[in-house]
Amino acid sequence: MMEQNFSNHVKWVPTFHFFVMPALLLNLGWSIYRMFRPGFSGDNLVHLLTALALVLLMLHARLFALRVQDRVIRMEERQRMSKLLPDDLKSHIGEFTPAQLVALRFASDGELPALARKVLNDKVTDVKAIKQMVQNWRADYLRA
Repeated sequence: MMEQNFSNHVKWVPTFHFFVMPALLLNLGWSIYRMFRPGFSGDNLVHLLTALALVLLMLHARLFALRVQDRVIRMEERQRMSKLLPDDLKSHIGEFTPAQLVALRFASDGELPALARKVLNDKVTDVKAIKQMVQNWRADYLRA
C-alpha cells in the first residue's frame, strides 16, 4: 500500500465515484431532458422523480457514512488526546471542533501536543490548513 500523505489521502472508491455517481447523474439529466420534451407524459414525471430520488439516496448514503466516520474519529481523537496532551491542554479537549479533530487525526503522536496547542491558540479552523501543518503523517487507511 502506498504511503499516505496530504497529497494522496483523499479516498476514492472507483465503483462509487466513477461509475455509480456518473450513471445516476446521467440518468437524472436524461430524465430532465425527457420531461421537458414536447408531449408531457406521466411516465416521464415518474422517471424524473425516481431519478431524483436515486441521486438524493446516493448523496445521503455517502453523507451518512461520512458523518458516522467523523463521529468515530471525534471519539477516537478525544481519547487519544486525553492520553497524549499535557495536563494544561487536556482541559481544553472539548474546545476542538469536530472538523479540527478530524484534521488532527493525521498528526503523529509525537507532534499532536504542539499542533493541538497551535490550532487552539491560533484558532485555526481550516481543515486543509491543519492537515498541511502535519509534519509526520499518521495514515488512516480505514476510511469510508
